[in-house]
Amino acid sequence: MALLVIDLGSSSARTLLFDDNARLLPGAVVSRAHDFATDSQGGATTDAESLRGLVERCIDGILQHPAATKIRAVGMACFVGNWLGIGADGQACTPLITYADTRSHEQIPQLLEKLAGSARAYHQATGCRLHTAYLPAQYNWLCHRQPAAAARIQRISDFASYLYARWFGRGIPASLSVASWTGLLDGEHCRWHAGYARRLCGAGLLPKLPALADYDDAQSGLTDAYARRWQALRDAPFFLAVGDGAAANVGSGAVDARHIALTIGTTAALRAVTVAQPVPTGLWRYLVSADMPLLGGATSEGGNVYQWLWRDLLRETADLDARLAARPPAVHGLVVLPLLAGERAPGWQTDASGTIHGLRRSTNRLDLLQAHLEAVALRLSLIYAQLASPEARVLAGGGALNASKAWAQMLADAFDCPILLLAENEVTARGVALMMRQSLDGVALDAEPPQISRVAQPEPKRVAMMRAAREQQSELYRRLYG
Repeated sequence: MALLVIDLGSSSARTLLFDDNARLLPGAVVSRAHDFATDSQGGATTDAESLRGLVERCIDGILQHPAATKIRAVGMACFVGNWLGIGADGQACTPLITYADTRSHEQIPQLLEKLAGSARAYHQATGCRLHTAYLPAQYNWLCHRQPAAAARIQRISDFASYLYARWFGRGIPASLSVASWTGLLDGEHCRWHAGYARRLCGAGLLPKLPALADYDDAQSGLTDAYARRWQALRDAPFFLAVGDGAAANVGSGAVDARHIALTIGTTAALRAVTVAQPVPTGLWRYLVSADMPLLGGATSEGGNVYQWLWRDLLRETADLDARLAARPPAVHGLVVLPLLAGERAPGWQTDASGTIHGLRRSTNRLDLLQAHLEAVALRLSLIYAQLASPEARVLAGGGALNASKAWAQMLADAFDCPILLLAENEVTARGVALMMRQSLDGVALDAEPPQISRVAQPEPKRVAMMRAAREQQSELYRRLYG
């Protein structure tokens, strides 16, 4: 029997089949690309119904695989945070608003005033900073800028719960993992933080928030229409969604404080399962599950920077990776803040944007590409410095990172530690499969460590050059943002 995983990321929807040992079955991946609708004001949204149709077509496709005749269970990882409003008719009455939407930056000063000096206490209680990536700022922005739309909201839903509600014909709880990305979850007690919900968003929000449950609160009983459409799933339990970052940690083998997961996909993140308190200033604390807190930091830059330089701006088709690897760090003379989609960790500046300093007539395409990839590595090294323990191993995965050996070396030099590159191509989906297997069969999450493809070792001379480059980057950041 097979395990079906729905992996909904920021740029693609995927369905995959794994065996009972959480191994990906041959040819068992169906993928469809999608993108957020962005605008010059900072909007980053998508249409929930269109995205639902995309996911459902991926399920239709994977059920054609020969191994899909018997599905034991279904699980999901979903990009977080995201939310949408549901109206009185049960339909979406707002677009799906995503973590990348920065229009609510104007709400941050007002929300800080509402906290009356307790911003640090809020951070420790919810694990989140006041920022445009989270529900309080976004909900306040909607109420102020689109009051008619806000007035139609009868309840709030994340996208994964929205999918399940349509498939099962009833209200579905949000998982604790997904809820921990909202900025309103009381992480210690695993419930909505009523005090901060009322203080930041008003008394009307709390009744609209969904019920909560851990990811293993499996749902079953598809509506007749979906049971006919997906006959192999008619009796399968559907586990609640987990945050894509949480699933990636599990799939990377980083399920304790001795391992740090580095994931570079569309965006990038460093995370470790730990109970460390308090939460460092530049980091967040989310949940994998009720008993697995996840400490780390995510950036809004990652593979999107690589894609922007390589495909959209430079329109480069040649393989430049070997040429990049042969160049000394910072030989381009540029200082870059790669904040093309704003900033999350570690500085949390709501008005940050991308910056290139030091352009000259001699600057070429290779200079620009190297400078931006190094800049992402340097930003991630700031998160690593707050997260690292002396003996922790960095396990790295993600499609963007696997595409460039030169980038992996930049990261090893920026972190000044070995980077263990994972041979697993689907760490997020693998994490979901491992979590389902633990719930179904009691198998420990670390029973089968991931395969390592190679190790990028730091080189002392390059480490010193990257350290100097980080100081230049930090100085530019201070001059611009304080």
